[in-house]
Amino acid sequence: MLLCYIKSTELRKHTSSTLSITSGMKVSGSGGRGDSGVVGEEAGIALVSIHSDYPRYTEERTGLVCKGTSLVGSSGNITGSKHKPNVGYRLGRRKALFEKRKRISDYALVMGMFGIIIMVIENELASAGVYSKTSFYSTSLKTLISVSTIILLGLIMAYHALEVQLFMIDNCADDWRIAMTWQRIATITMELVICAIHPIPGEYYFEWKTKLANKHGKLETRWVPYDVPLSLPMFFRLYLICRVMLLHSKLFTDASSRSIGALNRINFNTRFVLKTLMTICPGTVLLVFMVSLWIIASWTLRQCERFHDEDHANYLNSMWLIAITLLSVGYGDIVPNTYCGRGITLSCGIMGAGCTALLVAVVSRKMELSRAEKHVHNFMMDTQLTKRLKNAAANVLRETWLIYKHTRLVKRVNAGRVRTHQRKFLLAIYALRKVKMDQRKLMDNANTITDMAKTQNTVYEIVSDMSNRYDAFEERLVNLEDKLVALQEQLELLPEILTRCIAQNQNQQNSNVSSTTESRRNFLHPESAAAAATGGLMQPAVSSPAGSITGGVGGCGSINVGGGGGNPLIFPSASGAPGGGMMMAMGNGSTVMSHSRSVPPTGAGGASHYHWPTSPILPPISSRTPHLVPEPIQPSS
Repeated sequence: MLLCYIKSTELRKHTSSTLSITSGMKVSGSGGRGDSGVVGEEAGIALVSIHSDYPRYTEERTGLVCKGTSLVGSSGNITGSKHKPNVGYRLGRRKALFEKRKRISDYALVMGMFGIIIMVIENELASAGVYSKTSFYSTSLKTLISVSTIILLGLIMAYHALEVQLFMIDNCADDWRIAMTWQRIATITMELVICAIHPIPGEYYFEWKTKLANKHGKLETRWVPYDVPLSLPMFFRLYLICRVMLLHSKLFTDASSRSIGALNRINFNTRFVLKTLMTICPGTVLLVFMVSLWIIASWTLRQCERFHDEDHANYLNSMWLIAITLLSVGYGDIVPNTYCGRGITLSCGIMGAGCTALLVAVVSRKMELSRAEKHVHNFMMDTQLTKRLKNAAANVLRETWLIYKHTRLVKRVNAGRVRTHQRKFLLAIYALRKVKMDQRKLMDNANTITDMAKTQNTVYEIVSDMSNRYDAFEERLVNLEDKLVALQEQLELLPEILTRCIAQNQNQQNSNVSSTTESRRNFLHPESAAAAATGGLMQPAVSSPAGSITGGVGGCGSINVGGGGGNPLIFPSASGAPGGGMMMAMGNGSTVMSHSRSVPPTGAGGASHYHWPTSPILPPISSRTPHLVPEPIQPSS
């Protein structure tokens, strides 16, 4: 059977265990060796939130949080009613805790102020003799003060408990002892001690011996009730005002302001709020602070001094002493006698010096012209100085002309009048220089105001230009990088392309060499071409009494010069083919040597007309000498 507890007024976090971090890590890493309801934690969860099992925020708001036997096992975890805390749950709970903390802070301030007011009333009635410390009214008022103090201490504890819960939510922690640092413990202890001091019911006195300074150092002993030293520290409860100001500030409650502050690393604390108030309404803040300090310090000084000196029994005399102390005047007509009163006046003197400095700063800021007013003022002053400059320049020109007139354009020079104009001329020059100096000073003052905006605009333009140039430069670098990559790829393909081109060129050269050799062979020896065309070998034999040229097989020919039977002149044949030799008789000029480019011979079965091949080196046949051009041979009929 499940045992259900209904929550109606407060929000509390339901945790399954308070084991340490190390043991939790062991349990989560055991892989199901523990209870059946324990699920291993994911690696992304922080170490301080290993056992963070939260109910849904909506279920907790409605109060349906059940404890007891598990639905699936005996582990004590409630299946279906407890879930891992998500962002929505944390934000909702955080907002609720913020509102609750604000209300508790307001209640604490109310209770603190209530105790201070009751304390002041009780002391004033007792000092006026309305009743004694043993009367029922005094005891009732002190009892009321004690009750308010107890409530205040409870509210302070609740406030810090909410602070710890907020810390746990912000840092995903499930153990409140993680948030209890020694700084937090010291703060809580100090607040509890300060707020716990109050006058207790009853009549208790102690002996207070004091040396009276205004009575020639006379020692005087009085019986003073314990209510005096127990009542004065109650004014330290006024620190709660700063806390309430912080929690109710728009800068602290607005989510957008807090986000902007977090991005700029600004801590929203009491000091920041006071700074903003001093910026927005400095006069009001200073006035309220100084008046409050004046009234409270006067009352505490009167409480310390009224049992020893009759002058301080009057509240106005104490206010006079505090006023001249705050203003650092110190007439000396009324002085404190006890160490308590001297400490209060010393504190007031220090605070008065600080308040005076702040007051001077605030007044000077209020008296300072705004930017628009400074622009208008500078424009008006510049206009006036321009008029004065023109007048001074006109006076200089006028006096110069008068001096020239009375010294050069008159028959008789009047020395007195000349000296008068010279004196006026010098005064006009001095006035002109003074106006120029004032104009220069005005320009300097104006530069301090306007140059800031101009400099800002100039710097902005320069930065924008540099940014644009940087973007263009970066784009060019990207394009250059792309081109370099493409060039590298082409260079990697270059050896293969060169190898292929060299191979093709070699093959083409070989083919060209063979074709050129064949063409040259056919052109230089047309006899061979003609013999190949007729299908036979040429064996020319020309006889002459003078000599003979014989051609035989083997590519050599013999020339027999002269009529005798000497040795013939042997020369190789140009064609190198069988039957390519020639024999020409040379004698008496009747027979001409047959040249390789002369008339081709014809065999018995040769063609009647021979067509010369086209030479790639020599000009056409028609352009050669006429006697070398072959004539067509007509066949005999």
